[in-house]
Amino acid sequence: MQRLVALLLCWTAVLSATSEGASAGPRLDDGRLYRFRYGVELGLNRPKGAAKGSAGFQFSSDVGISLAWRNPENQDDQLLRVQISNVQIQNAAQRSRKNNIFHGTTTESILGKEKLEALQRPFVLLWKMGKVTSLYTHKAEPTTIKNLKRGVASMLMMQLKSGKMKESDASGKCVVEYKVTKDQVIRTKHMDSCKTQETGFTTHSPVLGVSGNSTSVTVITLEDGFIKSAVAEETHTLSVNARHATAAKILSRQSLSLLEVASGPAESGGKDAASVVKSLDPKLFSVGVFTEKGKTQCKGCPSLMDTWKVIGGQLEPESLSKASSPRSFLTLIQQLRTASKSEILKVLRNCSKTALPQLVDAVTSAQTASSLSAMLEFLDFSKADEMLLQERFLYACGFASHPTESMLQALLDISKGKIGSNDIKESVVIIMGALVRKLCQKGECDQPTVVTVKEQLLAGPDSTQDDAQVQMYLLALKNSLLPEAIPLLARFAESDTGAFSTIAITSLQRYDPSLITSEVRQALNRVYHQNRRGYEKNVRAAAADVILSSDPSYMEVKNLLLSIGHLPHEMNKYMLSKVQDILRFEMPASKLVEKAMKDTIINNYDRFSKMGSSSAFSGFMAQGADVTSTYSLDILYSGSGILRRSNMNIYGQSNDAFLHGLQVAIEAQGLETLIAATADEGEEDLESFAGMSALLLDVQLRPVTFFKGYSDLMSKMFSISGDPMNVVKGLILLTDHSQVIPLQSGLRAAVEFQGSLGIDISGGMEFSLWYRESKTSVNNRGALVVVGNVTVDADFLSVGMEVSFDMEAALDFITTVQFSEYPFLVCMQMDKTTFPFRESVSKVEKLASGEPYARRRNKERLVPGSEFPLHQENSNMCKKVFDSSW
Repeated sequence: MQRLVALLLCWTAVLSATSEGASAGPRLDDGRLYRFRYGVELGLNRPKGAAKGSAGFQFSSDVGISLAWRNPENQDDQLLRVQISNVQIQNAAQRSRKNNIFHGTTTESILGKEKLEALQRPFVLLWKMGKVTSLYTHKAEPTTIKNLKRGVASMLMMQLKSGKMKESDASGKCVVEYKVTKDQVIRTKHMDSCKTQETGFTTHSPVLGVSGNSTSVTVITLEDGFIKSAVAEETHTLSVNARHATAAKILSRQSLSLLEVASGPAESGGKDAASVVKSLDPKLFSVGVFTEKGKTQCKGCPSLMDTWKVIGGQLEPESLSKASSPRSFLTLIQQLRTASKSEILKVLRNCSKTALPQLVDAVTSAQTASSLSAMLEFLDFSKADEMLLQERFLYACGFASHPTESMLQALLDISKGKIGSNDIKESVVIIMGALVRKLCQKGECDQPTVVTVKEQLLAGPDSTQDDAQVQMYLLALKNSLLPEAIPLLARFAESDTGAFSTIAITSLQRYDPSLITSEVRQALNRVYHQNRRGYEKNVRAAAADVILSSDPSYMEVKNLLLSIGHLPHEMNKYMLSKVQDILRFEMPASKLVEKAMKDTIINNYDRFSKMGSSSAFSGFMAQGADVTSTYSLDILYSGSGILRRSNMNIYGQSNDAFLHGLQVAIEAQGLETLIAATADEGEEDLESFAGMSALLLDVQLRPVTFFKGYSDLMSKMFSISGDPMNVVKGLILLTDHSQVIPLQSGLRAAVEFQGSLGIDISGGMEFSLWYRESKTSVNNRGALVVVGNVTVDADFLSVGMEVSFDMEAALDFITTVQFSEYPFLVCMQMDKTTFPFRESVSKVEKLASGEPYARRRNKERLVPGSEFPLHQENSNMCKKVFDSSW
């Protein structure tokens, strides 16, 4: 029995010893100095750029590490004394003497005497189980110096067993995975898990946004349980989603190589780490392991007013379609984001009248508390004569890349106050809907102001008898895309007012098909098939569009096809063209259409030989690896040959993200009296009307009315100049991405990607009773600029890289109708002009003093113009139109 007990005790001791050894961390020997050579290499380049073309620098030094104290109660709790010495700073890539900013410099001349002394001053690390949990240095040391010391500390992060855990180092708190073999430790950070103290923002639309990919791997070689060498490589690649070639890569390498182990200072005595640290140096203070943001001092930087004086001329209206305008716009926004309210107001009050609308675009797009406050003080919404500036402010709010609750609250306050213009009152509410959507996308749907506005918008259509206000609330709901608004929109889809039905139905079309329930589709089917009452052709056509794009059932598709041949003349042609477009473009409903077409009752000559001029066509504008752009053109005419509805759409898709870039819809009714024609059945009493509605970058804008009523029509008929009416004009901040990337080396990279669009969209309708011809036009002029900047500013040294591209383009859509004979002739044209595409890369390295090194490369090519193809019938018709015109 005694032998058994002894055997068990021995076995227990062996297990305890094994367990203790397995859980032990790395340990330093007392009285030994471990002398390392430490290096940091930073490079900024294009992702596939040659290493010699990088902008960057190398930092190298000796690092001495010794044991200052070991916890007598836990051998794995250690205080390490660390000292940096023999510092050198030089180019990362070979440079000629002319291009070498470090030529003729010394470390002291670069850093300055005080900073060099601070860098070489010893600091202390609390090292627990191989993890740096605290860093002690002089509190008054410059931030850059403390960050470099944090970079050294990050290279000592390790453990001697495999596994995953959360760790904190200079780059943040991340999930780290260790793979340990006999003499090697591989430390891999899961970069998507990293949490930092940095704040940033990005564009809400992924199509217009920026993508990033990051890696961080440290390979540690062990000798006698401690580091023999360590090599860390960290990369961050950022690119514009719409054009991944516009990208920048940050490469940060660290190395730590053991030179020798020599005699060193003896371990200090003490019960706890804090008292030992104070005994080593009373000025040592715990500063944390995360990098800190340094205080930026810009010497000789221009003021906001100085910047405006230089670039203000580029923001005049005639320059909006030139690349210089949006580029200046981006420069101004950067300056505005650091400006005070008083500085902004000073520029606003000293701006020319012609450039002021563009300045309002910029100030609003800055999206800071100061810029918003300045705009609210500058604008007086009770004055109707300031309508242009007020609407530009509202549209810029609607296009905001990262709106805040305070912006929505400001619009809510404006809506409750005195507003001099009814058009502005409508725009305020419509844009509030757009802000609700963006804030909900950011996860802020439960914020008090958002909840208040949601309740107001949902209750709005039923709270008034004024048709204009009902339309206003419906358009706001169209912008908000609130799921809880779907039942309300389905109810208004069956309204006996055509305008209400059209807005409600087109709103439903913007929702994800998974949200369109069978009950909603039943309501739309009742509209299309007129089960309860009659509806205008354009309303029925819109209902059919939503049904076919919302995961319809086989019977729904079959019934739509069976209706063809029993519809008004031009609507028959429209539906046939829509079905053919679905099949040709392989839209989601194409398989069900193909299945239904196997039935000869549906697919026969009588049904599919209907004549007419209405059409629906979709095509590709551009297909690339990064983004696919498509367009659609739907034209519906009345039986007398006058335009009833024209709808042009442009979409962008990048990976799984989707953007409704542009929609311009022109609607007309009650114009048959102009040519002594008979109105279609059910549309005899419609009031003469023509107007245009625009949706830009997923934001519905306030519709524009060309004329309303017969008297208004006739007065404009005789006074019409043929000049197009402006729909949207201004500068829009498309891409807006800002972040700070703390690197494991202790350096910090500031990333800014911005894109701007200068746009001028106009449209018009022309009638000629003499030539019995009508023409509608939608003219799109624009300039796009995207700029990405990456800067690593280490106070004494700054390295930067800029990638950019720009283009200037025009897209025109013209519809010509000749109704001198029947069937009338209709020609649609969609033309893209030849335009330049320019891209550039620039890199810069500079010290606090001396001449910087800068390099820039530019490329330019012409993108040929083209006329986008439509269906063959349109081509044949255009030949007849132009032959007869000639």
